[in-house]
Amino acid sequence: MKSFLLAFVLLALASSFASAFDPSPLQDFCVAIDEPKNAVFVNGKFCKDPKLAKAGDFYFSVKMPGDTNNPVGSNVSAVNVDKIPGLNTLGISAARIDFAPYGQNPPHTHPRATEILVVLEGTLLVGFVTSNPNNTLISKVLNKGDVFVFPIGLIHFQFNIGKTNALAFAGLSSQNPGVITIADAVFGSNPPINPDFLAKAFMLDVKVVKDLQAKF
Repeated sequence: MKSFLLAFVLLALASSFASAFDPSPLQDFCVAIDEPKNAVFVNGKFCKDPKLAKAGDFYFSVKMPGDTNNPVGSNVSAVNVDKIPGLNTLGISAARIDFAPYGQNPPHTHPRATEILVVLEGTLLVGFVTSNPNNTLISKVLNKGDVFVFPIGLIHFQFNIGKTNALAFAGLSSQNPGVITIADAVFGSNPPINPDFLAKAFMLDVKVVKDLQAKF
């Protein structure tokens, strides 16, 4: 119970730096709806009449573990404006991240948000890489109750180095932070990036690049 309380406190604190990235609201809330009739367009979403708001507009459950039976051994249950319409204009979102033993959340970035991570179960190796020209790896092993911050836009990762499942919650400073998984974007783009170009960029044999592209 204390771990979940800690997680929610940290998620709330994340909202304090959210206004620098998402527009600040000028009303109590702006529950997002798909129907534009009699609605106002704010932050990329239509908003329902505030008088029609209900508790369900501000609620979503992530109490059930995500399915980690996949090649990377992890599952990210995003809790953004698409899951909680009431998040619209509030500049914050969250995610539950489940890890199988030795599962990983591969290197990725959030183009619109800083992330704060709370480990609730297990042991995670986490880190991020600073921008050019230094490309310094900032990394640490986290245990239950530990907290780590990933600055906006930087490539970062989480890796379960334990023999048991791991669980973490993340708070993000945007209602829709976005995610770019590096390997998927580079080797799994549609249409594919020219393999000769990637071979030179990554200093790889073109056959290796083509083999990587075939896996995505």
